[in-house]
Amino acid sequence: MDALLAEIRACRACEAHLPLGPRPVVQASASARLLIVGQAPSLTVHQTGVPWNDRSGDQLRRWLGIDRTVFYDAARVAIVPMGYCYPGRGKSGDLPPRRECAELWHEKLFARMKQVELTLLIGQYAQRHFLGRKASAGVTETVQAFADFAPRFIPLPHPSPRNTGWLKHHPWFESDVLLVLRERVQRVLAL
Repeated sequence: MDALLAEIRACRACEAHLPLGPRPVVQASASARLLIVGQAPSLTVHQTGVPWNDRSGDQLRRWLGIDRTVFYDAARVAIVPMGYCYPGRGKSGDLPPRRECAELWHEKLFARMKQVELTLLIGQYAQRHFLGRKASAGVTETVQAFADFAPRFIPLPHPSPRNTGWLKHHPWFESDVLLVLRERVQRVLAL
């Protein structure tokens, strides 16, 4: 696993397309029981090299009911985005994750992560990749149907502060999804 992670962190496949250059950000181990699959690192994450080290990460940890110590314990929690490097800014936020990362690295990485019991699919890119047509209705419908994907997956919206309006318009997320999410995370991580 260490050799593979070193190879991933040295990857330059998308270098020509990355405005700030490559800096793959990933956290994984063969013993991880919780897998978090998001979109791509934010600018802050690119600068620090620490996954979910931004306001979205703060919100995600609140949703999960875990602190930074547990979250960054690679022996328990794997953090593997769809795109490993910061893709740059677009008109309405960060650009989509580069496709090359999932194509080059996911299969190799996930083959070494046999202990994963729960995978959190954050945002449309992760949901479409892992759930295929079942996620074609969109993030809201996919998250609302979270029980259909149990026990292996829980789809989530992105915890970005930009999604505050979405959260206000969908109170079922907090009352239904977060309750199950926290219980499953606690059980999987044996907290």
